Amino acid sequence: MPRERAFHCPHEHHFLGEHQHTHERRTWAVIALTAAMMVAEIASGLLFGSMALLADGWHMASHASALGITALAYAFSRRQIDNPRFTFGTGKVGDLAGYSSALLLALIALLMAYESAERLVHPVPIRFDEAILVACLGLIVNLASAVLLRERHDHGHGTAAGHHDHNLRAAYVHVLADALTSILAIAALVAGRFWGWAFMDPVMGLVGAAVIMRWSWGLMRETGRVLLDYQADRRLHRDIRDALEEEGTARLEDLHVWRVGPGHFSAAVSLTSSGPEEPDHFKERLCGIPGLSHVTVEVNARTPGPPHAAEASGARTFRLD
Repeated sequence: MPRERAFHCPHEHHFLGEHQHTHERRTWAVIALTAAMMVAEIASGLLFGSMALLADGWHMASHASALGITALAYAFSRRQIDNPRFTFGTGKVGDLAGYSSALLLALIALLMAYESAERLVHPVPIRFDEAILVACLGLIVNLASAVLLRERHDHGHGTAAGHHDHNLRAAYVHVLADALTSILAIAALVAGRFWGWAFMDPVMGLVGAAVIMRWSWGLMRETGRVLLDYQADRRLHRDIRDALEEEGTARLEDLHVWRVGPGHFSAAVSLTSSGPEEPDHFKERLCGIPGLSHVTVEVNARTPGPPHAAEASGARTFRLD
């Protein structure tokens, strides 16, 4: 098994994503694009009377703020990376930002649904030709932003949840939501322009709100699990257990694994051993497991007698972090 990432004592708690600098630069570029299009769509929606276009512009405004959260989270985690007050580093700052962005996305969906329902009850005149043109420009900007923010994965890592940069993922979901509202706005405006179905404009707003709320819930669930140290990677548990028990002299008694950053996991291990091995020996056996960046090992001597005899007899206990 290749030794991709080893841990040592003493060591640094640098658990940021491998491509964080690239993601940060792309996020700032998308913020600039989004802010420019936001101004154009809100002004055009007010001028041409399109709720779908206004909704798209409002989403651009709120998403520019959400993208700002993403960019600031990257900057904060990078600047505070050596701050000892963060027990396991700043790798989870991006997950906190992603969760906050998911909440904002849910609020946007609720506001969009309310405004769309209001326009369905009280329709207003729409200047379709101008609104369609601006909505098409908005879609182009959104698709370009989505390409910039699409997360790339190294070969071998695939799309495993443990390697997701949830901060970037939040920004990506926001621009996808913008792209969706642009597509729905264009469809509604074309239907109104050629078939006189003006009611489609607010109806598409309601459809978009429902889809965005679903995306928001998915992102909230993923980031919330990381923030609560939810143990979701069963394969990593199995790899750790196999590596520790394959010699037959040790038995795993307790194992806790949690994510400390994109592609970085920490493990606390307690085991009993009938051999003379110390924690260094077992840490070496775990060094080759991809994604495992921080390990604490406790070894108790296995002695004859009833269960927990090792603990009762004051058996040797080593802890190495």
